[in-house]
Amino acid sequence: MDRSEAYALMCAYTQSDSLRRHMLAVEVAMRAYARKLGEDEEKWGVVGLLHDFDYEQNPTVPDHPLKGAQILADRKYPDDVIYAIKSHVDVLPDFPRVSRLDKFLFACDELCGFLTACAYVRPEGIHGLSPSSVRKKLKQKSFAASVNRDDILKGIEELDLEFETHVQFVIDALSAQAELLKLNGNPTPSSQD
Repeated sequence: MDRSEAYALMCAYTQSDSLRRHMLAVEVAMRAYARKLGEDEEKWGVVGLLHDFDYEQNPTVPDHPLKGAQILADRKYPDDVIYAIKSHVDVLPDFPRVSRLDKFLFACDELCGFLTACAYVRPEGIHGLSPSSVRKKLKQKSFAASVNRDDILKGIEELDLEFETHVQFVIDALSAQAELLKLNGNPTPSSQD
């Protein structure tokens, strides 16, 4: 699989900078997990990068992700890549998450969106964000209201990881790419005399 081709495909279908950054964030998290687990980093990265590429054209389930999956099939992407993308939408019962790839995509997707929202409201961005702060923000239903908290918790449960372990791992992965993802924050300039 060629990452540059996948990136070009994502850009061709996605105009929104925030949605592009979301897919890049999920790519970063998936690559980090692939390295940790000894999986195929390119494959896992491409799955993260392309999981929502069709969302602007097909914002409702089941069109998203099934129409995107057909585009990927027409382009000869591997079956397991296509299946993982189909399975990241929790309301499609025909595509249960079975592989590690499926489960980690689901567990990283909504969490990356939520961590991005957390980073945007902190002067230091993603840097220094803690799992305990994330847990507190999750309880504030008005904060990042469009993020599905049940999916975040269900994804962690399906991985059989502790909340703190998974959240900290993804924070660390995103922090390492904070400049690319625009998560460095906007520190308040100190007053100078």
